[in-house]
Amino acid sequence: MNVAISSPHRTLGDRVGPVMRMVVYCTAPGMTALMAFFGWGVMIQVWLAIGTCVIGEALCLSLRGRDPRHEMKDFSAFVTGLLLGLCLPPYAPWWIPLIGGLFAIVVAKQLYGGLGMNLFNPAMAGFIFLIVSFPVAMTAWTLPLGLLSDPPGLLDSITLIFAGETLSGQSLAALRIGIDGFTMATPLDHVRIDVAQGLMISELLDQPTFGAFAGVGWEWVNLAFLLGGGVLLQQKIIGWHIPISVTGGLLGMATIFYIWNPDHYSSPIFHLFSGGTMLGAFFVATDPVSASTTPRGRIYYGLGIGVLVYLIRTFGAYPDAMAFSILLMNLVAPTLDQYTVPRVYGHLPTGKKPP
Repeated sequence: MNVAISSPHRTLGDRVGPVMRMVVYCTAPGMTALMAFFGWGVMIQVWLAIGTCVIGEALCLSLRGRDPRHEMKDFSAFVTGLLLGLCLPPYAPWWIPLIGGLFAIVVAKQLYGGLGMNLFNPAMAGFIFLIVSFPVAMTAWTLPLGLLSDPPGLLDSITLIFAGETLSGQSLAALRIGIDGFTMATPLDHVRIDVAQGLMISELLDQPTFGAFAGVGWEWVNLAFLLGGGVLLQQKIIGWHIPISVTGGLLGMATIFYIWNPDHYSSPIFHLFSGGTMLGAFFVATDPVSASTTPRGRIYYGLGIGVLVYLIRTFGAYPDAMAFSILLMNLVAPTLDQYTVPRVYGHLPTGKKPP
């Protein structure tokens, strides 16, 4: 299967398998940063999600009478599991990645017809299903390891995920209490809840959970995913339209509100390097199947995601809105493509008469 863009079509020469493997390689810096700040649970969640997605894809293909050994060479199920796992709390129960992976593959992908037929990004569909169905488990992020009173090791991480407590009998709730008693999941949680209670942004930034320009750990995680996204751009695996538009839309909205009231609204830099901004902008929103395909459509698509991320983060009920924003714009993508079709080569713009 060759990768194609909107007409006039041009064969790029890259098959799906090598492209997907390059995406996997480029997530390595971000995954490494996540593990460095949040522990071994990140890797465990990723591999549980990947295994579930791969097995679920093989079973679905077999039921459809297709050869899994041939069809799964595209690595798409592996990438779906990888992206889903990177979005999950490191110490969520073992059944969270299993349920999310099965929903992503079976419902969001195979029931639509398989690769290239799905309306929604499968990984984000699985994530949304989990966060709506199991909100407590899906918001159980821990603080960075340096802020925990007793950081879990590899064996503690395994028993915490599969048995609900560490080898010493410590539960996830106890583990989430940091050295200064802070128990909130992420810096985005801090901002959303504490500002609603009347605190100013300047007061929040003095807390140990905040670093130089974003949350401790999250600023480096986003920088690492930005590095990997830059490699995807350099290798021409993705185009610039969507990631630049996503970050530009988020940056523009955050700048407007920050200038209006800097004591109540977070800075643009904080939003760019918090939560899943860079992962979503470079690795998820750029999905060639569920995103817009025309040049102008991709710009509008990315801008819509960026604006929605800011609005939901600031005024909605969920602290990080990347997944919701991407799925909402997945719905709009076909309409964007219809109204932004490039002018056919050799034809005049619509409405103009030939000389």
